[in-house]
Amino acid sequence: MLSAFLPADFDARRPVALIAGRGSYPVITAAAIRRAGVPLRLIAMDDETSAELIASFPENERVTINVGQVGKMLDSLKKFGAGYALMAGQVKPKKLFHGLTPDLKAAAILFRLKRRNAETIFGAIAEEIEKIGVTLLDARAFIDDHMASAGAMNGKLPTDDEYLQHGITIAREIARLDIGQGCVVRKGTVLAVEAFEGTDDMLRRAGTFKTDETLFVKTVKVKQDFRFDVPVFGLRTLETMKESGIAAAALEAGKVIVLEKPAVLKQARAYGIALHGF
Repeated sequence: MLSAFLPADFDARRPVALIAGRGSYPVITAAAIRRAGVPLRLIAMDDETSAELIASFPENERVTINVGQVGKMLDSLKKFGAGYALMAGQVKPKKLFHGLTPDLKAAAILFRLKRRNAETIFGAIAEEIEKIGVTLLDARAFIDDHMASAGAMNGKLPTDDEYLQHGITIAREIARLDIGQGCVVRKGTVLAVEAFEGTDDMLRRAGTFKTDETLFVKTVKVKQDFRFDVPVFGLRTLETMKESGIAAAALEAGKVIVLEKPAVLKQARAYGIALHGF
């Protein structure tokens, strides 16, 4: 089986178009798709996608677009004869709300949205992709080995189970309210919750308090759309935890990506940071 996150009728002969944002996530995904022997094309984001990833594709198998060029993206999917698309990697949030220069297709999408946030914008783009007969894949596809796994991934949590359950309850409630997808708790007290500022800034905020037995919990929404919104835990977050004095993280198994997992687990051991899947 290529991946547990692919549809049952996935046809490995049809090209997958990788819509790539920032960071190592799309690089890792591209490598996994290539190892699987599935034809791969690239739709890169200007000033977001790594130059190395772009250069790894022949010119006729790649295109670079601006964030607001939805029409060009759809035309590129057609030109590539893509059967599937997969979104991987972040786009700077401010690009979605400030300085966006939409083409006609993007302008039409924005005009009809009653609420404009990352979820509604990407959800509307997903609908447009599906309308042209391209299946937008679960963004966890092909990188099963990089998912959080249940139980102790790297050492025992330095906190009681009741405090872990408290953290999970708070994180899930924050996610249900669409505020964020994580929190930091300590002995039954909430130190910080994740909002628009993102995970790293939340961790730094929590680090200004007493941090012994603190726990960072990362979860997902009840109706998470894994086609374009998958929580990620990586080396940068690990570094921020170390700087903030937070020595444990609980991640929802099978739903949070541990990007570059072998390297993360190795570094976590070196830092004395425990990682747990729930």
